[in-house]
Amino acid sequence: MNRTLRIILIVVGVLVILVLVAPFLIPVNEFRPTIEQKASAALGRKVQLGNLSLSLLTGSLAAENLSIGDDPKFSASPFLTAQSLKVGVEIIPLIFSKTLNVTGVSIDSPQVTLLRNGAGQWNYSSLGGAAAKAPAKQPTAKAPTVPAEVSVAKFALTNGTIIVGSTTSQKRSTYDHVNVTATNVSMVSKFPVTVTANLPGGGKLKLDGNAGPIDQTDTSLTPLNAKLNVDSLNLASTGFLDPAAGLGGILDLDGTVTSQGGEAESKGNAKLSKALFVAGGSPAGVPVTVDFHTKYNLRKNAGVLNPSTLKIGSAAARLNGTYDSAGEATVVNAKVNAENMPARDLQAFLPALGINLPKGASLAAGTLSANLDVAGPTNKLITTGTVGLFSAKLAGFDLGSRMSTISALTGLKTGQDLDIEKVTTNLRMAPNGLQAENFNAIVPALGSLVGAGAIDSRNNLDFKMAATLANSATFSSSSGAPVSGIGGILGAIGGGKGGCKGATIPFLIHGTTADPKFVPDVGGIAASLLKSQLGCAGSTASGAAPQEQPNVNNPIDALSGLFKKKKP
Repeated sequence: MNRTLRIILIVVGVLVILVLVAPFLIPVNEFRPTIEQKASAALGRKVQLGNLSLSLLTGSLAAENLSIGDDPKFSASPFLTAQSLKVGVEIIPLIFSKTLNVTGVSIDSPQVTLLRNGAGQWNYSSLGGAAAKAPAKQPTAKAPTVPAEVSVAKFALTNGTIIVGSTTSQKRSTYDHVNVTATNVSMVSKFPVTVTANLPGGGKLKLDGNAGPIDQTDTSLTPLNAKLNVDSLNLASTGFLDPAAGLGGILDLDGTVTSQGGEAESKGNAKLSKALFVAGGSPAGVPVTVDFHTKYNLRKNAGVLNPSTLKIGSAAARLNGTYDSAGEATVVNAKVNAENMPARDLQAFLPALGINLPKGASLAAGTLSANLDVAGPTNKLITTGTVGLFSAKLAGFDLGSRMSTISALTGLKTGQDLDIEKVTTNLRMAPNGLQAENFNAIVPALGSLVGAGAIDSRNNLDFKMAATLANSATFSSSSGAPVSGIGGILGAIGGGKGGCKGATIPFLIHGTTADPKFVPDVGGIAASLLKSQLGCAGSTASGAAPQEQPNVNNPIDALSGLFKKKKP
């Protein structure tokens, strides 16, 4: 073996020994107080580390445990815990001069708890701020706050778990496989950052952009300019909505987020699939898309939704309003205005509102207009306003056969398709169901309908209606010609030629929207309504007062008798 080779082997051996032995000779635990002190000063929170070890191969210090304290106003438990922490260091200065120069920080499998109090503040807001710093002496003049001199070439958080909740509730939502990567991290300049995470109930999130410099008074006010992508977020599992209220859906979002000086702005496109808005409803079969533009005041925790476009198929509506997240739940105050939306495009969306068309029926034509207000906390939204359906056709729906009991009296024949001239109503939609007041409809084959009612969270119908028959359904002669329907009966009772034009039939609608049941109603309020509207039927041709006629000539008594069961 020549001398040169021997020297090389000796050098290699020394290096191997150095790599293996040096970590045991260098008292790296002496640096633990320094690391804890600098980290605590930078974060404004108490930082604790476990036993430190040095790896010359990777050029890093490793800690067995890491704990970062929470803001005491929120919790006494740690804000972040991790089983291991690696801090990249420059080896030569560390060995020869015991100088600690950090090149990178890596945290593996941490758990972070994000809490929000009743005032809308988050526990991470004081990170990096002056909340945990020692109070300074009273100065004669205000001096500018000098950020801590901390700079990290690379920061990485891998396979993390984030738990989101409120100080006023025990409910928590979990986001796992959270990864954060940032380079050239500094307190005094902006730096690139990327965040990815798996969302509760499935789905993924990615934020990619620039952040910084870190705000020294409130970390949540740190400037940000990033692209945001949300894929398949299940709204019912986020912890921000109450699934018991019947609200839900799958959200996909692509947009941008910018924040500067406490003002955040977001723009982009959101798609809500399988939307659900009332308890007892079923997921919509068509998605809702919104081109949105919002501005949000981070200090006031309140924002504005600028005029945006909401689309369901080719049906479009205008959406705008405000929202306030300062309290425990976000409160919304928005307006929806829609004109002449194609009814066919809306059919698959109706189940989200607890409305299912009768089996075999479909909206073949028509337009829908609405003017709605949406207000209240997100878990108890109330929608009120007016809705109108015009020039519509409900294909595959024979109203005459559905109203068979009434049709036997009216002679009603509508055919296999139902033409609707118009339907208007005052609507109130809440998580527990729908209410319709001032319901007015014109159906050429029948006449006009008025009434009111509700659809509960189990999709049950409870409507009180009155149908004023078209002229073709009334009696036309008292000279012995055959009478037709209830108009004929009332005409015969009244004894006058032509009877009472536009006879009114009261009825109830029960069952469900998918299988409605039409039941005659001649008692209570409906009977009173019938008496007031059919006073002409109680008169004779000579003008005698109704009370002078026998009971058989009383339209209420006569009509009531038609629905009484015969005694065996």
